[in-house]
Amino acid sequence: MTGTYLLDYGAGNVRSLVNAVKKLGHDITYVKDPSDILKADKLIFPGVGAFGSAMQSLHSKQYAEPLKQYLALNKPFMGICVGMQSLFEGSDESPEVPGLGIIPGRVRLFSAKDKAVPHMGWNTARTIQGGERAKGCGLEDGRAYYFVHSFAVPFVEGSPEAKEWCLTTTQYGGEAFISSVRRGNIFCTQFHPEKSGFAGVNVLKAFLDGDASVGAELDAALLQASIVAPAGGLSVLAPTYVPEPTQDQFTKRIVACLDVRANDQGDLVVTKGDQYDVREESTEDGKGDVRNLGKPVELARRYFEEGADEITFLNITSFRNCPLTDLPMLEVLRRTSETVFVPLTIGGGIKDVVDPDGKVHPALEVAGEYFRNGADKVSIGSDAVYAAEKFYALGGRGDGTSAIETIAHAYGSQAVVISVDPKKVYVNSPSDAPTHHVIQPAQPGPNGEKYCWYQCTVSGGREGRDLDVRQLVTACQALGAGEILLNSMDQDGMKQGYDLALINDVRSAISIPVIASSGAGAPQHFVEVFEKTGVEAALAAGIFHRREVPLEDVKEACVKAGIRIRTLDAPLAV
Repeated sequence: MTGTYLLDYGAGNVRSLVNAVKKLGHDITYVKDPSDILKADKLIFPGVGAFGSAMQSLHSKQYAEPLKQYLALNKPFMGICVGMQSLFEGSDESPEVPGLGIIPGRVRLFSAKDKAVPHMGWNTARTIQGGERAKGCGLEDGRAYYFVHSFAVPFVEGSPEAKEWCLTTTQYGGEAFISSVRRGNIFCTQFHPEKSGFAGVNVLKAFLDGDASVGAELDAALLQASIVAPAGGLSVLAPTYVPEPTQDQFTKRIVACLDVRANDQGDLVVTKGDQYDVREESTEDGKGDVRNLGKPVELARRYFEEGADEITFLNITSFRNCPLTDLPMLEVLRRTSETVFVPLTIGGGIKDVVDPDGKVHPALEVAGEYFRNGADKVSIGSDAVYAAEKFYALGGRGDGTSAIETIAHAYGSQAVVISVDPKKVYVNSPSDAPTHHVIQPAQPGPNGEKYCWYQCTVSGGREGRDLDVRQLVTACQALGAGEILLNSMDQDGMKQGYDLALINDVRSAISIPVIASSGAGAPQHFVEVFEKTGVEAALAAGIFHRREVPLEDVKEACVKAGIRIRTLDAPLAV
């Protein structure tokens, strides 16, 4: 069987990519045997997770050699993220593991001196060798695409990979890196086109619809020679182009959050948070209906069309009595990923799960099920608090068994979000809380207290623990988490703005991205949190559901304030 094949080595969310391909009217076949690779007319290699795991999987499945043969034939190939990185000589992520050596150069870790790492969000891709090189691949010069990675290939003017391969560069902080490569019919992106809105899907469309002869004007013989010969054997030639000066165009993200639970009829609805009374006013039977603000799949699609940069589902009941494979949220993810092409995060119940029949599913297996059904990231709440407590009990180290560690090892730190639910504990003096990090809040406490610490909670905020928020996020970063979703139980639902003191305190303690949550009630609150804390993203829920604050108004306010923000894509031309 010929056609388009998907080289899936078993890590991360490929459902969204498959859905995008199908939406564009194409069929796609999974590679199940090494011989399938050379059967393909077109081959897509998506990658999520660690470089070393990807390469080891390629070799253990005996895919590496037929893949190199396929590439040497100059047949249409698209590599995404780790699928692109695998073509280089190696990566600092797994120093002892060689890459395929197709492209000269090495993948390096970003510096965290002037930015959060991972690089997670929307950033601009700039073509460097003129429009001719980009012709036919669907890329728009200056368009923002979605990136999620800690390692990248530095752009070094005059290097072999820049001269022969680099198609676009992207600037993140003070570092420029190669964000796409193209030579012959080989085309790879560091960004995820299937998560980059309609602009990204159009990149896929160009690859799928393109003539197999595209790129033939580039010397296929040289391409083959570079694959057969050691990568370091290529001569370094002076570049024939002069790249334009670049600047960091990393954008702030607006995240729409949907709290999902079952109502009394068994239907999934979007409602208010777990610490609220989620029912309407009582009826004659003394029990009001669960407040229904919409159906999750339809709302998610609406937010995507309105310009949400990411969508988060928080499963606030965890559907505790359901077998893992029958969890209702799996179907929500499957259906959402058919029409929503931005990152999807799922939170709630990411822990060891016991089926009604007694079968135990480790957190890693639970996360894997969510990833296979359309999630890009999982959000861990209470289990992160327990993992942090254990981290400190062991003297400031993990033992490799927590959900954070196992999921990050298998899927990469960028796949693990920590959802933090802190509440203020007011004190008169720092000496009143000697084991906790004490700050001065914007407003004094109810009895005039000038200080407070932020206590971490579990079970939807119902139980406080002897752990402060700074201790929690520091431990979670050390265990391998890639992002913090920072809620505030004191601000949630107040619509008076985010807790800036809390956010700044957390932001100064860690180097991974932070999503501000809880308290937004007006577009200016988003502007304020970006300007005064430097967080990478801001999240809201109810105000979006009820259209009290339209997403479009938030983005317009940010643009007027000079905050870099992703603009709405043009509709997909299918």
